[in-house]
Amino acid sequence: MSRDKQEAGRESIPDDWRPTASMEMLAKRARMLRFTREFFTDAGYMEVDTPLLSHDIVVDAHLEPMVVEQTSATLPRYLQTSPEFAMKRLLAAGAGPIFQLSKAFRSGESGRLHNPEFTLLEWYRPGDDFRSQIRQTEKFVRDFFAELGEKFNEPPFQQLTYAEAFQEYVGCDVLNASAKNLAAIARQHNISIPADLAATEEAIDDWRNLLLAELVEPHLGQDHPTWLYHYPASQAALAQLSPHDSRVAERFELYVRGTEICNGYGELTNPEELSKRIREQNQIRERNGFAVLPAESRLLDAMKAGLPPSSGVALGFDRLLMLATGRDDIADVIPFPSSRA
Repeated sequence: MSRDKQEAGRESIPDDWRPTASMEMLAKRARMLRFTREFFTDAGYMEVDTPLLSHDIVVDAHLEPMVVEQTSATLPRYLQTSPEFAMKRLLAAGAGPIFQLSKAFRSGESGRLHNPEFTLLEWYRPGDDFRSQIRQTEKFVRDFFAELGEKFNEPPFQQLTYAEAFQEYVGCDVLNASAKNLAAIARQHNISIPADLAATEEAIDDWRNLLLAELVEPHLGQDHPTWLYHYPASQAALAQLSPHDSRVAERFELYVRGTEICNGYGELTNPEELSKRIREQNQIRERNGFAVLPAESRLLDAMKAGLPPSSGVALGFDRLLMLATGRDDIADVIPFPSSRA
């Protein structure tokens, strides 16, 4: 686009140079960033910072990274969708409990709850199981809201397994339901179904995700924050499978007022299993028309050297601040969303 056209486009939106968040809100944001650092430092975590630009990338069928550099003579480099791989390399090197407040980047994510560039809080503690990190996260979220004047009732946050939530809000046994069963439920509820979504077992997680978004999530965390845990094994990502039920993974998410704010795992430590999952995620990406991402990673080498048993959480700082201040759009809590960047 020519400079004249760029300037003409800018002139069509008066004052688009201004931040979307008020100065009062940006002062709260700065205060809560300090609060977050103090909380984790006081809890015994060391703050770290890892590369935003790397040849390594988390391979996820549903996350599209931004490619920054790719020529015929060089390997592509990616803006990180999460600092997860690099932070786990630090764990394998003996770092102990660590946390990071980092920018993360995800292509194509834009809207009331998304911005292509956002602030991600991520932390890990060796020796913790996933239930320990549920308690740690709950304390942080309670204290964060209290710092801004809102206190939750004293009882622990509600906890539902993925299967329990589907039974309660959808009325189905989601771990045993077929893709055809789930498709029929979607039609019964007049849910808009993507034209390319076939009722095949290959797509069963797409059907689960559709029903989760349409029929389950709107109910979660409305009266009290709600944990959803024990996701299907096919959605384990980098979580280990439950030792008590191999159909589910030690993956957990927290919902506040129908909005998911964090995702955590009892961490996978087996390099062969990670390699297998990367291949599976790339197969899904290829089937859906997305680029295959690098299958080799320094995290695999770190796991072979010895990644300690641990649990970790990735939390969207912008979303948390949005909810804790009573806003409904993350543009209200960041200075310049992508439309003004």
